[in-house]
Amino acid sequence: MPMPMTLHPTVATVTARIKERSRPTRQAYLQQVDAAANKDPGAQRLGCANVAHAFAAMPEADKGRATALDKILVVAPRAPNIGIVNAYNDLLSAHAPLQHYPDLIKDEARKQGATAQVAGGVPAMCDGVTQGTPGMELSLFSRDVIAMATAVSLSHDVFDAALMLGVCDKIVPGLLIGALQFGHLPTVFVPAGPMTSGLSNNEKSKVREQAALGLVGRPELLEAESAAYHGEGTCTFYGTANSNQMLLEAMGLHVPGTAFINPAEGLRQDLTREAARTVLALVKAKNFTPIGRLVDERCIVNAMVALLATGGSTNHLIHWVAVARAAGIVIDWDDFSALSDVVPLLSRVYPNGSADVNQFQAAGGPGYVIRELLDAGLMHPDVLTVRAGGLREFTRIPSSENGQLVWHDAGASRDDTVVRPAASPFSATGGLKLLQGNLGRSVIKVSAVPEALHIIEAPARVFNSQDELHTAFQAGELECDVVCVVRWQGPQANGMPELHKLTPPLAVLQGKGFKVALVTDGRMSGASGKVPAAIHVSPEAAAGGPLAKVQDGDLIRLDGVAGTLQVLVNHAEWDARPLAQMPAELCATNGVGMGRELFANMRRNALKAEEGACTWL
Repeated sequence: MPMPMTLHPTVATVTARIKERSRPTRQAYLQQVDAAANKDPGAQRLGCANVAHAFAAMPEADKGRATALDKILVVAPRAPNIGIVNAYNDLLSAHAPLQHYPDLIKDEARKQGATAQVAGGVPAMCDGVTQGTPGMELSLFSRDVIAMATAVSLSHDVFDAALMLGVCDKIVPGLLIGALQFGHLPTVFVPAGPMTSGLSNNEKSKVREQAALGLVGRPELLEAESAAYHGEGTCTFYGTANSNQMLLEAMGLHVPGTAFINPAEGLRQDLTREAARTVLALVKAKNFTPIGRLVDERCIVNAMVALLATGGSTNHLIHWVAVARAAGIVIDWDDFSALSDVVPLLSRVYPNGSADVNQFQAAGGPGYVIRELLDAGLMHPDVLTVRAGGLREFTRIPSSENGQLVWHDAGASRDDTVVRPAASPFSATGGLKLLQGNLGRSVIKVSAVPEALHIIEAPARVFNSQDELHTAFQAGELECDVVCVVRWQGPQANGMPELHKLTPPLAVLQGKGFKVALVTDGRMSGASGKVPAAIHVSPEAAAGGPLAKVQDGDLIRLDGVAGTLQVLVNHAEWDARPLAQMPAELCATNGVGMGRELFANMRRNALKAEEGACTWL
């Protein structure tokens, strides 16, 4: 094992300021955790009728263990009971494998002298299905619905531990936020892994651009999309879903090395059983660490560092802010920016490169990246994890040998076009950049953008919806240098949908040699690609943000090097310019249809993107 490295001073400084900033809220949170931990277990504390209801459907043998009564009502030692929260549905490729996980977990629990129950299910929607449709306006807030569903599931309060089964974009943050409300429980997350590689992400993108140009029709496009998304497991690009898994590894909330094992591999079942054994080992430990104490300021910083080092999803500058707040920890984009200045980019996975996550795993995967970051002093090594060996266990890769799980060090990079050591990274700085200026604060995924395009200066063309931009593109109105401003897309306006459908037309314009950029108070997918995009602009236009002042022809400068986003308009003119109001037709249609009415209160109460767009605070 290498000699321990001194923690990088910037990592130490950012952690210290987060800790100081969070002191009152973190203290209040931990008091809540301790109060719950000091109660007797629910199965002993609840009334007999409550307990009978909770275990009525259990097999008799399990019922005897869970209630501490055997078949002839003789008092016996009560067995630990695991609550399973499951995001299974068979609509989503990533969550379809979760159908059979509860049976594996229950079987393994019995082997360990314990019991397990499915405490509840949570909704799981796919942004890939809803992109560009009204349903996408439910997407961001589905995270908080999932958090609430997790809380409802665990509120039966008869569990000694929890397993969280989920993978994708809002699902994992929602499960984690919900689990943190039960911070006294030991908790392990259980993923399903990526689908096997199909049509490459680069080839898929080329067909999308050809479709945007009208060079191929719907049959050809559907054939390409179906070849890319073809089986069970997550999509194979490094978007929000797969970034989730990287961050959970860095936080020590998985069985080590679980993230990117394909669903059909026998190893996947072994790892799922190991998750049950891991959470039960925590229960049986005399001084186990519950999730509320495990997820501390150092743990959150480790997740931020892992995100930056891998060029992960921009969505996590919203989601992990919300996750941190759920644990009483306050982080902001300045913290991400400071870390990004010193964290090197160690991986190139699409859209930051041509490799997919299967190639990333084969090259060394999360274990390699975490080891390099630890050895470089860029992660806190002394954090608690769900494993006794701490974060070093997460630098190893699992395999099955003679029917037993074993872990080996990740070793050297097996493909230095995909992962590199911290001593010779792809870039000396991280994959995300904070932009500030008279248009507000926003972020850009610079790791996905060629360096020659990190600075764009061009006249603005203002759109009130993504449909307006598509119409202008199809009419040939954007054949010029242009910064496309798409506003009224923030949390309060319409729920902050992703605008990933804008990537193909903008990429076409960029491919023709025009200077092109997107500026929006909406989100882009974790698959944000090669077009410069200043996203999450805050404050949003609907909240009186400066995007509401921009007019067609205003010169806008997006500088991903200096970290600025400016409209180059005379100060006096800019200050005097009135704020535009959301068009009446948008006010009339936003939040109407496709269930959006039910989310009206969330839109009204959503915090800013930089505050996690939380709806519960």
